[in-house]
Amino acid sequence: MMFTSFFLSAKSTSVALRSLSSKRTFTILACLTSLLIAGCVSTKEDGFLSTNTSEAELYKSAQKSLRRRRFQDAIEDLQTMEKLYPFGEYSKSAQLSLIYAHFGDEEPESARAMANRFIRLHPQHRNVDYAYYMKGLMDFPKAKTIFQRVFKVDLSKRDISEARASFNEFSTLVKRFPKSEYTPDALKRMEFLRNLLARHEIHVANYYFKRKAYLAAANRGRYVIENFQRTPAIPDALAIMAQGYHEMKLHDLSDDSVRTLRQNFPDYPALNADGSFDFGYYSSFTRSWINRLTFGVIGNSSSPGFNTEAQYNKITEAPE
Repeated sequence: MMFTSFFLSAKSTSVALRSLSSKRTFTILACLTSLLIAGCVSTKEDGFLSTNTSEAELYKSAQKSLRRRRFQDAIEDLQTMEKLYPFGEYSKSAQLSLIYAHFGDEEPESARAMANRFIRLHPQHRNVDYAYYMKGLMDFPKAKTIFQRVFKVDLSKRDISEARASFNEFSTLVKRFPKSEYTPDALKRMEFLRNLLARHEIHVANYYFKRKAYLAAANRGRYVIENFQRTPAIPDALAIMAQGYHEMKLHDLSDDSVRTLRQNFPDYPALNADGSFDFGYYSSFTRSWINRLTFGVIGNSSSPGFNTEAQYNKITEAPE
């Protein structure tokens, strides 16, 4: 119908232009033809799809961009879909794809906003588990960066607020969707995160020992025992409790911690050959004068601390 109208219009135009030369008429008609055909056909040039593009074409283009990791192009197509076809056949799939596109484009806040919106608008959708999974990934520690590989950065010594948030999101996924296809991977990541969070508590406890804050150190050890069972940090937590209670003259509690440590981890380095606890193990180091002068704030010490991660931890790197 559009092409028929075009030829009728072209015929009328040629009659009106009879006084012009045939060459000029042909040139004008050729230009009109190009303009009309361009207006009837949807094309994508320089990454832009016209507003005449169908929903299916937009979605197909976005998925192609995602496969090629051209996230900005995918975002443009998916956002165009939302504007033109807010209730279309692919609208919900487009919203899920936008989560991944923003995540891939290193826009975690936008990705999180999209995930939260999808969960709020479609709590019963069959793929809502994907939104929960992606929220966990957004805060998951990036343990495979070049900097960390080269310098062997210990993630447990850094700010772990994002790691804790990631653990909570994966935990929600596992509890609400135990049969989700994303649950197995979430469980692996949660295991790594549990080890990371527990090890962080050990580092904090060692810091408290340096400041002679024995109650605070012992409380950190007890927190690990109560919240991070079956993690490699457990032997250090028991040692920290044994040392901390000993320093506070709470010998019954200290003896209980030593007994538990000896029964479960007889090869712990702070245990003597006869099974007794070496309460001088932690403080058997030489502190520099500046370290003493600043009460441990400045200057490194050679204290081994209670840190047997290399001995007991079999999971040292985050899942990719």
